[in-house]
Amino acid sequence: MGKDLFSNLPDQILCRIVSFLPNESSLETSLLSTRWRDLWNEALVKHGTQEDIIGVVADFITNFEEFDPLKHPRKLQFHFAEESVVSVTVANNSKLMLDFSPWKEEIPIGYELEFKLSKQHIATYQSFPSTFSVKTLHLKSVSCFTSEVAASIVSNLEHLENLVVIDCKGLESLSVDSTSELHKLTILDCLELKTLRLKTSKLKSFRYRGPLPLIRPEYHFNLSNAMLDFRLGLSCSGLKAKDFDATLLTIKNSEVLTLCKWTFEELIWPSISPLSGSFKFYKLRELWWIDNYNKDESNKDALFSFLKLCPTLEQLFVTNDPESYLAGGSNSYVVKGTKCTGMEHLKLIKFMGFSSRRDEISLAKCLIHLIKGKPPKIKTSDGNSLDAMFVE
Repeated sequence: MGKDLFSNLPDQILCRIVSFLPNESSLETSLLSTRWRDLWNEALVKHGTQEDIIGVVADFITNFEEFDPLKHPRKLQFHFAEESVVSVTVANNSKLMLDFSPWKEEIPIGYELEFKLSKQHIATYQSFPSTFSVKTLHLKSVSCFTSEVAASIVSNLEHLENLVVIDCKGLESLSVDSTSELHKLTILDCLELKTLRLKTSKLKSFRYRGPLPLIRPEYHFNLSNAMLDFRLGLSCSGLKAKDFDATLLTIKNSEVLTLCKWTFEELIWPSISPLSGSFKFYKLRELWWIDNYNKDESNKDALFSFLKLCPTLEQLFVTNDPESYLAGGSNSYVVKGTKCTGMEHLKLIKFMGFSSRRDEISLAKCLIHLIKGKPPKIKTSDGNSLDAMFVE
């Protein structure tokens, strides 16, 4: 095997070589060896005050050179206050990631956060560069002390299409105001969030994981992809089905949907049961269903009732989570279905999180009897296949 002559070259020459490669090929050089990867992972370190963060981030993006990692790296560590740091990373596909994770454990302080993405709200005092138009922004671990900085940065991103908010301890109220280009919103593990206000006219993808807050959609929009992972239960007590009606309308035309059993039982079924003959998820192709079969093995009626509302479903993913929240009320209002009329497009059933093959077979038998047409492929939690004819 020949010697690796390239890796012995100086950084300046390696970066010059990278600059002549197409975008995808230049990024693939980071997979060659640690030597090449280090060129892309070099971090710029700066110090200053909290008031300097916006300007430093804007300057970092302005000077970013996508094909010359040595001239200006993709990562920045900006130290401010005492032992506080924000990590900034510029990724390909116009993605910017800001991580405010503290270096030591902090007691979270409750706060509110408001993002204004409308063009009339674009800040004029610190406009971000047009040379690198940020389309995706990841915000992680924003706190009470950095919330104004995060809001100011968002207000400068005129072309933002995808906003991801992760693990913001203490965040109790979030407002997203966008009449511009925001199409995707993801909120993960903001466990104290109690109110979510969505003034977004063009949202197509909404992904949420955490306790269910009070969601207030102020514009009508149809989601094509909705992840409502509320397996941790309710964030605020006293939430009624009528409080969920506006959210229900946004997911009615979804093609991909993640839903917990308790959410259907407690918040959806009470609203649609009077309309159960006409209310359908006509466009739904892929359903990710989350349940707790370990504690409630006998009750499969909620899933069966929901499947009757999905005449075009093609793929069903059933997750068993023994820690998932269970509703405390009666489930008697859920009507057990027999044959799902028109449900003849289902091609795949995939089980996840089941520890017992017997439980999977039991549920598979019930599902097969609900389906009209050719039996689907059935995959178990361990990746094996179940023969649908054997299951029957």
